[in-house]
Amino acid sequence: MLHFELVTPARLVRSEDVYMVVVPGSEGEFGVLEGHAPFMSTVKDGVLKVYRTESGAPDEIMVQGGFAEVSAAGLTVLAERVEG
Repeated sequence: MLHFELVTPARLVRSEDVYMVVVPGSEGEFGVLEGHAPFMSTVKDGVLKVYRTESGAPDEIMVQGGFAEVSAAGLTVLAERVEG
């Protein structure tokens, strides 16, 4: 499982283990699975898709701006704003 955290400047929105997250990166959407190579990306306004299981429907979270970091610890998205 991939450890995923969604954070805003005001609060921790989510911290959970998931199957995959699709992030609206400024260079295009990218998916992150467990074991992904480390990297950083800016995040554009759009829909973050959180898949709890391989075959399940995603939770969709509107995010506005920010950064995404993939590390050995998992995926952290620091969003300027989160809706919903």
